[in-house]
Amino acid sequence: MPFKILTVDDEKDMTRLLKRTLESEIDCKVSMAFSGQMAINILKEDSFDLAISDIKMPGMDGFELLDNIKQLFPDLTVVMLTAFGNIDLAVKAIKNGAYDFVSKPFDQNEIIFKINKALERSSLLSENKRLLKEKKGVSSQLVGNSEAMEKVFEKISIIAPSDVSVLILGESGTGKDMTAKTIHSLSPRKQGPFIPINCPTIPEHILESELFGYKKGAFTNAVRDKKGLFQEAHKGTLFLDEIGDIGPAIQTKLLRAVQEKEIKPLGDTKTSKIDTRIIASTNRNLEKKMADHEFRKDFFYRLSVITIELPPLRDRVTDIPALTSHLIEKNCQKLNKEPKKVAPEVLDLLIKQPWPGNVRELENVLIQGILYSKEDTITFADLPDKNFNSSFKKDPALKNQDFQKLLYKEAKEQILNDFNHDYIGALLSATNGNVTQAAKKCNLDRQGLQQIMKRFSIDPTQFR
Repeated sequence: MPFKILTVDDEKDMTRLLKRTLESEIDCKVSMAFSGQMAINILKEDSFDLAISDIKMPGMDGFELLDNIKQLFPDLTVVMLTAFGNIDLAVKAIKNGAYDFVSKPFDQNEIIFKINKALERSSLLSENKRLLKEKKGVSSQLVGNSEAMEKVFEKISIIAPSDVSVLILGESGTGKDMTAKTIHSLSPRKQGPFIPINCPTIPEHILESELFGYKKGAFTNAVRDKKGLFQEAHKGTLFLDEIGDIGPAIQTKLLRAVQEKEIKPLGDTKTSKIDTRIIASTNRNLEKKMADHEFRKDFFYRLSVITIELPPLRDRVTDIPALTSHLIEKNCQKLNKEPKKVAPEVLDLLIKQPWPGNVRELENVLIQGILYSKEDTITFADLPDKNFNSSFKKDPALKNQDFQKLLYKEAKEQILNDFNHDYIGALLSATNGNVTQAAKKCNLDRQGLQQIMKRFSIDPTQFR
């Protein structure tokens, strides 16, 4: 697409000469203005990559025009024309915001060189604006300005326009589903459907029919043809959530679909082509599962053309203030509540938490705070004890005073009791009271964790 250039000079012959020169040497379309005001009117009606203006003009001179352009069109690159040898005016023009200057009468080679450099600048500015817009699209859904999240944003912006398969890795609650939605929303398929399926929540024999569909009579109760999710996601994206929890048999069938871009519905004798982008996610260690022959290597390599690893919340604590603000605003709207904020001491508490359940756990706690808070500020009293390290919620002075009255052994036991209730309580809260999953998170076996819970009277049912 040719560049669009506006030339401004009250000398009409000079303007026409400049137009002919530029259009003969550069892939561009040149519009002409013969006064500063005429230039402003043209700029208001159309967009341009570059403006070239004379300085000495009656009425609105080049400096006044430059000031107006910088106010109305701050990203527009401007080159000024000056009389030969008038270096002082040229320096003033650059100080006032012009990119460069060319002396009149101009040398053709010089002006072509300088205009090409100015157009390079315009192209870079346009590309930066596009990337910033894309990043805004990313960060409007995924919140964070930590170095770890900046890397995630950059990777999403790069891979979203492509059509390659993506594997998203991360602990539970880190935002794998939101990442998949963001990639889809920034892709050429954004007008198509985004179809998510949580693989481990569906029995494997049903999962196959959900993914691939079936023909009438394929099995008992198959009274009509049914499209599978691969077909439902035609021209869009299919998100296979927690793919690491499916068995080898369904992995084999999914491999064919991803590899050959075709599926065979249950009970059908022929295959059907599909046009679907695949994004998958898992919180499992697939390297270990492959080593244990629980996950096919060829399937892994087909899924992980590009891999995005989401950092746990404990590795991006600097994002917690922004996340807290975002989650409160979002959930106040969803819950039809007046806007709220958190007290400074509560924010300090949030930053100090281990958050084994990551962003999802933080959001759950804030939702409870929104619901329990009767004022416009969420305080300690509005937070659920089971989700938090209760020692942070005690008055430190009172706590020290209490300890002074205790024997060493008693004080130690109290600290151990507080720690285990806080730490294991947070794990159980993040896993909805599932002891097996909580044990995996803290690298203990189930029996060992149960013994600790029994010693300190921790009941997992209160976290369900």
